This record gives sequence, C-alpha cells and structure tokens, in this order.
Amino acid sequence: MDYPEFLGKLTAIRASGWVKTHRPGDAGIGKTLEDLLGIAENNVPGPDFELHELKSGRKKGTSMLTLFSRTPQPKGVIGVMVAAFGYPSRKPETALATHRQSQLNGEVGQTDATMGRSDLELHVTADTLRTNSVGLKLEVVGQRVSIQNSKGVTAYYSPDYLREAFQRKYGHALVYVLAENRGAGAAEEFWFQDATLLSGFSFEGFLHLVEQGVVKLDIRVGHFPDGRPHDHGTGFRVFPRDLPRCFQSITPILT
Repeated sequence: MDYPEFLGKLTAIRASGWVKTHRPGDAGIGKTLEDLLGIAENNVPGPDFELHELKSGRKKGTSMLTLFSRTPQPKGVIGVMVAAFGYPSRKPETALATHRQSQLNGEVGQTDATMGRSDLELHVTADTLRTNSVGLKLEVVGQRVSIQNSKGVTAYYSPDYLREAFQRKYGHALVYVLAENRGAGAAEEFWFQDATLLSGFSFEGFLHLVEQGVVKLDIRVGHFPDGRPHDHGTGFRVFPRDLPRCFQSITPILT
C-alpha cells in the first residue's frame, strides 16, 4: 500500500465514525486500525506500509507508546534480572503447578535456573530521573544506556545494538493517528479522527530524550511454563503527549 492509498483509506475510516474494537485491552486500538487499513499483524521490526511506521493512540489515553522493543544485553541477563529484582507472579500457583507437572513428565530438568523461579515476574518502568521501586535506574554514558542497580547486575544497551534497533523503526517517517474512545474492554469503540506525519527522529535525539527522562524503559519479563525466563515486550516507551517531542517535523494530514 502506497501513501496516497493509505491516506484515502484513513479518510474513509474517519468518515465511517465509531467502530468496535477488534481486540480488548490497550492493544485494541492498534489492532483495529491495522485491520481497517488492511495491514497484516506481525512482530517484524520495520515500516508498516511503504516507508512509514504507523502508531495510534487514544486522545485521552495515559498508556505509554512503544518506540521499539529490545531485550537488554548481555545475552541471558533477563533471567538474572527477574531472579534479582522480580516479585511473585500474579498467578504463581498456575505457573508453579505447570512447571512441576513438566518436571514430573521429564520435560524439564531441575536446574538452578528454573527451580523456584517460575513464580517470579518483573514488570517495571525505569528512567534516568529516579530509582524505581525495585532499585533500577537508567544512565546514559556516551551512547550506551545502562540499567544501574545496587545488586551488581550488569545490564545495558550498547550503541551499535541500540542504533540497529532504532534505524529499523525510524529510518523513515511515522504516521500517528489519534482516536476518541468510549466504552471499555470488548465493548470499547473508536473514532479515528486526527493524523499527523512525524519525521526527523534522530538516534542522537533519542538518546537525549532518554537522558531527560522523556523516553523510558518498560521492562516486561515473566516465565515460560517450563520455568525459563521470557521477555515479552521490554522496550523503550513514551507517553502519548511526548511523542511529537521525538521528531523535528510535525505535519497534520488529517484534522
């Protein structure tokens, strides 16, 4: 789909008014818009159509928007982090029961890496402004972003690792679509009304916003049923009100 076709579809979506969410929860708005535009859902980094990234948000929403997702370095550190800073899972009985049954079935070994840890998760946000509730704080030195802590866990994002992830998502323009919403859960409805073309987001600008605490790191780590740690969406995020601050050029395309 090229840009003129996208803009024509978006104009028609606005004219159609309220539409029921295609998926309950925070992710419902993005899923609904993609379906209406005919964009297939995927988790592959890169533009959503032609050379454009697509993001959507509720006009009065408070949930952070994902700039890009990336697991911290070095390899395997998420397991160390959830063991050191994790807290009991919201559903510990289910996780432990599944893990123990897997052990009885001989599907997993009783190793130090899995025993007694499948009941932990770590869902926290870290920034450079203050140490969070589990003792994590971001620090930018040069172009390296480190996750500082008092337990001696080494976790970081090297410049090349960060730059590669950033360029995949922002080596092109971003279309940001805002919607009014009403209702909740499976009954939520959206009216996609405004859209803005954002461009000129540099890697250096990204690092500067991390330093300012505008861009934050949302850490989302749990466990697979067999006890192995599972990063299910750790990434750099920003509040909707701050997204335009990430870009040098802001052009309304649907008002």
